Amino acid sequence: MSIVIQNLCKSFGPHAVLHDFSWTVDCPMVLMGASGCGKTTLLRILLGLETADSGTVTGVETPAAIFQEDRLCPHLTAVDNLVLTGHGLPAAQARTELQALGFTEADLRLPAVRLSGGQKRRAALLRALLCRDAQTLLLDEPFTGMDADLVRDAAAATRRLAGERPTILVTHDRTAAELLGWPIREI
Repeated sequence: MSIVIQNLCKSFGPHAVLHDFSWTVDCPMVLMGASGCGKTTLLRILLGLETADSGTVTGVETPAAIFQEDRLCPHLTAVDNLVLTGHGLPAAQARTELQALGFTEADLRLPAVRLSGGQKRRAALLRALLCRDAQTLLLDEPFTGMDADLVRDAAAATRRLAGERPTILVTHDRTAAELLGWPIREI
């Protein structure tokens, strides 16, 4: 399955953020561009949270997303947050993946509200990547708040867990994009 975007246009008042944007995504890819150029707006259109002014989108099948905000349930642990939306994800797998990204046993017992910003970001990323029903992944700035070592580990996990699913990963971080090794589209 491919995501096919054809002649997409979106303006906010007089400011056009997308103008005749076309792109076919049939494997994991990175979208890069300056702030305000429409990257997040594109993901919001693909998720049905925003309406394009014109153009068409097809092929967004059962998406899982990470937004710029982590959107974890604050009273649940990181494991519980992953299992909640994982559609059958075993808690043991959630624990293993969180530990691979630096969570300690003590961290795994904390409610999300008590996690650091970087820990919340890693949990939100894994929540999207490990959603068993997701056929499409839309990842908006998933490495924000992570130091270089964590970005390297998170990029490796993202490569491994995304597999060949159509994936759009938005980032400003060229180093992170290069770590992924995915084709890069500038917008």
